[in-house]
Amino acid sequence: MGTVAPDSMEELKQNGLENPSKELDAGALFVLKSKGSWLHCGYHLTTSIVAPVLLSLPFALGLLGWVGGVICLVLAGLVTFYSYNLLSLVLEHHAKLGHRQLRFRDMARDILGPGWGKYFVGPLQLWICFGAVIACTLLGGQSLKASIYLVIWVYMFGNLVRFIYLLVNPNGKMKLYEFIVMFGGVVLVLAQMPSFHSLRHINLVSLLLCLAFSACAAAGSIYIGHSKDAPRRDYSVTGSKKDKVFGTFNAISIIATTYASGIIPEIQATLAPPVQGKMFKGLCVCYSVIAVTYFSVGISGYWAFGNQAQGTLLSNFMGVDKPLLPTWFLVMTNIFTITQVLAVTVLYMQPTNEVFEQKFADPKMEEFSTRNTIPRLILRSLSVVVATFFAAMLPFFGDLMALFGAFGCIPLDFILPMIFYNVTFKPSKRGLIFWANTFIAVASFVLVGIGAVASVRQIVLDAKTYRLFANM
Repeated sequence: MGTVAPDSMEELKQNGLENPSKELDAGALFVLKSKGSWLHCGYHLTTSIVAPVLLSLPFALGLLGWVGGVICLVLAGLVTFYSYNLLSLVLEHHAKLGHRQLRFRDMARDILGPGWGKYFVGPLQLWICFGAVIACTLLGGQSLKASIYLVIWVYMFGNLVRFIYLLVNPNGKMKLYEFIVMFGGVVLVLAQMPSFHSLRHINLVSLLLCLAFSACAAAGSIYIGHSKDAPRRDYSVTGSKKDKVFGTFNAISIIATTYASGIIPEIQATLAPPVQGKMFKGLCVCYSVIAVTYFSVGISGYWAFGNQAQGTLLSNFMGVDKPLLPTWFLVMTNIFTITQVLAVTVLYMQPTNEVFEQKFADPKMEEFSTRNTIPRLILRSLSVVVATFFAAMLPFFGDLMALFGAFGCIPLDFILPMIFYNVTFKPSKRGLIFWANTFIAVASFVLVGIGAVASVRQIVLDAKTYRLFANM
């Protein structure tokens, strides 16, 4: 790519790349800056995983029952913690060899071959992350549908601002797309944050907001459960045999998706060298928050509402005839939630931003030179506009995301880490690690197929309600 500017060369060395003239690109240099600490990594990890989608956990437990629900919740946490640690070990191994991998597609290219990174992992990750941006931008609908896992992102996120508005003004006439544009306007400003590392303070606030809205959700559930308006609770799994089977797989998919990230290598890329051991500390921070939030919300919500738990716990708080909690408490909870959604949205824009920088920025010039600043401003703004447009046009986008999510989140977070580790370290086929990794990969592959079938089924069921720019 030619001669590298001195300051760019120094940052490249910090990133651990051994051949600057060959390896340097503006995406790695400007977006994936390796300057963060393990604590910053913990903030990024928490925002990428712990999002308001966790408010769907009581619904998932309602499809599985107490025993099955708690077991799945624990197993998914253990498997993802293990999986993300495997990814980290593979990344650390290559960094020790003098070739630090900064992106998921870099790992696939170096470990499985060029075609895997260019034609499979790269496009898949980009689609999932930009789809998450659209899903977060989508300001939902009043009618929250409880279905397969990634649809929860759309309906739960989308309802927040509109929900607050209708609490204050029940007869309000504002349309869904108006709230989508409002949300997109805020994202448009935050999207100009220059690098992943520059989000560390936002993601610290996001971590605190995770704890805040989860505490509100758990406290609200406990209050309702002990109040005179407490709903009649039934913890049995209802429905026909067919519905129970699909419900079980839907619940497993929901739980698996609440633990999904899809950007673990990019987060580890933000660590300042040496990277050894730092990712594990960051994961411990993240999973400490997960342990507090997931189990408190999931268990308290299911205890309070039983198998009547809806797609998001906030919907249950509204009751049948009147809200079951004070309006100020509901508004506060939703403000915490929607503010945290902003951080999630900006975080999942980073892979797209990195691709833009790689393609259109010049690493031989200063990051904030006119040559690089103008394309960055235009392309990031265009990205937000496109996401906002699709969110407004496709309020049923969650059904489509669920289909592609089955082919995206599970492969990136459950299957590829196992394959990367086995190919890189070649553990003995007589050992536990090899067969544990193989079992997790195969079981996850089966879940991909089942999730895809369930997604198509839901699309068919919802097809009659689809309408562009619908005020759902």
